[in-house]
Amino acid sequence: MVRVVVVGSINMDLVTLAPRFAEPGETLLGERFLTIPGGKGANQAVAAARLGADVSLVGALGSDLFGDQLHAGLAAEGIALQHVRRVDGASGTASITVAGGENQIVIVPAANWTVSPAQVEAAADSLARADAVLVQMEIPPETVEATLRLGQRLGVPVILNPAPARPLPVEWLRLARFLTPNQHELAILLGADPDEDFRALMARAPAPVVLTRGAEGAWYRDGGEPQHQPGFRVEVVDTTGAGDTFNAALAVFLKDGLGEAVRKACAAGALSVSRLGAQGGMPTRAEVEALLAGQPA
Repeated sequence: MVRVVVVGSINMDLVTLAPRFAEPGETLLGERFLTIPGGKGANQAVAAARLGADVSLVGALGSDLFGDQLHAGLAAEGIALQHVRRVDGASGTASITVAGGENQIVIVPAANWTVSPAQVEAAADSLARADAVLVQMEIPPETVEATLRLGQRLGVPVILNPAPARPLPVEWLRLARFLTPNQHELAILLGADPDEDFRALMARAPAPVVLTRGAEGAWYRDGGEPQHQPGFRVEVVDTTGAGDTFNAALAVFLKDGLGEAVRKACAAGALSVSRLGAQGGMPTRAEVEALLAGQPA
């Protein structure tokens, strides 16, 4: 069984379905409201577990009711939680509006901002046994750095999903085995024009890049020219969590080779947008294999 460690955020998603996005200052009647477990770290952990990996999560939850609910939900997915701390105060939340298959998100990190480098170091034994480590940007930057450096020291590949994007030191980026941004995020990382050709941005990146392009699929480069993996056609219901599903699948299938891992990640991401909710839409390994069975190799 593939072992994956995820270092990242755990949120409760407060989701409103609306006919469209409200204009500034406008009050709009919504269609439905749901509370759904989320957070990029938890999402990637759940997605990896459903794809058959042995998953351990490093993160933090508050002492509130959301914290209790989120902890119970992660445990039910079979995720190891010995490195998830409970802290006084609120758990992280994300307020999400979904309209027309797209989403707008406002995140309040709360407990997630207490995830520390010391907490990552305390999980070193778990990281040392991992086949891949996933880390994102909804936790403090110094904790992202600590994860990258520990992965380098242990010889374990770290996949950095730089979202929400912010500029990072080049020396940090060089520690990543793969960067997995979209074009906008990659431009922010490099301090570049977001309208610059994405292939040129990929060539300038200080680490190998797997670039997500929505319905177009993904482009990847690990030396040489960028390669394209087309997307899979599905009916889009909710794009929330698609990137997290993609990243989890990339980590789970990385041992199959980069091209095959990207292909499977695109299939998993496509399945995830065909259902409502970040974790609610995440597919199983069997569902990914069924989709791929109907597609050319």
